[in-house]
Amino acid sequence: MSHSFQQFEMLLAEHEPAAVFDFLLERYRAEENFPLVFETHLMKKRHELGLPLIPTEPLNGLDVETQRAYDEGSIAAAREVGGLFLAKGDIGRAWPYYRAVGDIETIRKVIDEVPPSDDLDDVIQVAFHERVHPRKGFELILSNHGTCRAITCFGQYPSVEGREESARLLIETLHTEIIDNMKRVIVRNEGEAPDTGSLPELMQGRDWLFEGNSYYVDTSHVGSCIQFGPDLHDQKSLSLLIELTEYGKRLSELFQYPGEPPFEDIYQDYSVYLRCLAGEDVDEGIRYFREKIASYNPDDIGSAPGQVLVKLLVRLGRFDEAIRAFDDFLTDADPAYLSCPNRVQLCQMGKRFDELQKTAKATGDLLTFAAATLQSRSANRPAS
Repeated sequence: MSHSFQQFEMLLAEHEPAAVFDFLLERYRAEENFPLVFETHLMKKRHELGLPLIPTEPLNGLDVETQRAYDEGSIAAAREVGGLFLAKGDIGRAWPYYRAVGDIETIRKVIDEVPPSDDLDDVIQVAFHERVHPRKGFELILSNHGTCRAITCFGQYPSVEGREESARLLIETLHTEIIDNMKRVIVRNEGEAPDTGSLPELMQGRDWLFEGNSYYVDTSHVGSCIQFGPDLHDQKSLSLLIELTEYGKRLSELFQYPGEPPFEDIYQDYSVYLRCLAGEDVDEGIRYFREKIASYNPDDIGSAPGQVLVKLLVRLGRFDEAIRAFDDFLTDADPAYLSCPNRVQLCQMGKRFDELQKTAKATGDLLTFAAATLQSRSANRPAS
């Protein structure tokens, strides 16, 4: 070690500072000590700009040109070091450098090409949990850790971005697993499996598939997956979930887990709800939930079931009915616990400015009354 420092002292004595920094950069690159490559670049830039080589406090108050030059040097250093880590396949350690310069797309492209393997927790952390590439991250969770872990991660995922894509992948994986397992049993009993990817078609006329409490994938996974349905907009995903509810209805009573109102019978109640979202039997579905919710004692179950109905009606664009449902079931609900639009928002969404005026008068809200009146006048003004 002392011999090394003696040589380095000679280098410092015989060469300009820039050459010394270049020597260190070459050495740290060869040693693959990439964080020190970054720090060396920053120190070299500070030397060029006449700044303290080892700052003891933030470099605040720099003039515009000095700040610009230092920022440019920092960005260039981060890009180089991020690239060095990527060249080694270390996405987890490359990400902080690309994040610092706001370059998400480069990492997304690299993650998109990552094949499944056994050691991808760092990639999953960046892709899914840090939301750089949620769909790919969720795909890696499924392939590396299985459906159970994927469902847990999906339920904890806080972002809207990538959520529907992840849900679609989860639903398709679960549906395919049931189809494949069911077909294997059909082949053993009938010699060959029907050429279909439809669960209802596979189950038709084969009640024996469910004899002896038989099931074809962890039943808790099916129940959990179905409960993600109300937030979905993708028609294919909704169709597959409806098939999963039909499968769930056929399961033994042993696997008919109770849910929360208004979805006490998970497979039946979600089937009705999801069919409404898919445009099937809409009037009957709305009537089903309205009658169900009207039968509850609000003191026992709170406002959640009423909010479910309001959100369904909003999704269907039936704002007048949503306002009536709000009046019937949510008038006394605590606004702080509403997850559905409130009455003012429902009136605005449905352009029911007369109802908006009524709400404003009832609450003494002059500002909302002004908004309702002005919008009503604009809506009723003849086109020029």
